[in-house]
Amino acid sequence: MPGELYADAIGEITVNGTIVRIDLVSLSVTMRDDRGQLVPEHRQRIVMSLEGFANSFDVLQKAMNGLIEAGAIRRTEPDNVVPVRGPKPGSDGMRNGGSPNFE
Repeated sequence: MPGELYADAIGEITVNGTIVRIDLVSLSVTMRDDRGQLVPEHRQRIVMSLEGFANSFDVLQKAMNGLIEAGAIRRTEPDNVVPVRGPKPGSDGMRNGGSPNFE
């Protein structure tokens, strides 16, 4: 097995009990969809525990923050995301303006 694997993206993450499966995909060399776009193909799967996934997420988040701070990438909001604005604190009689679960 080679020591490195290239993938264009994570295709899917599946959680089943205490196991997390992360499917890595790369764009097909030969297959295209009906719009002419290259189709992602499954390349390999990473299987890890929930604890390992949570630790990995923390490492990835730190790496992402470092890339943003260095100016290597920009964080942008997707066009189809609408910000959710909750009630102002105290407007509904609750101290923190939200769920009574967090009083």
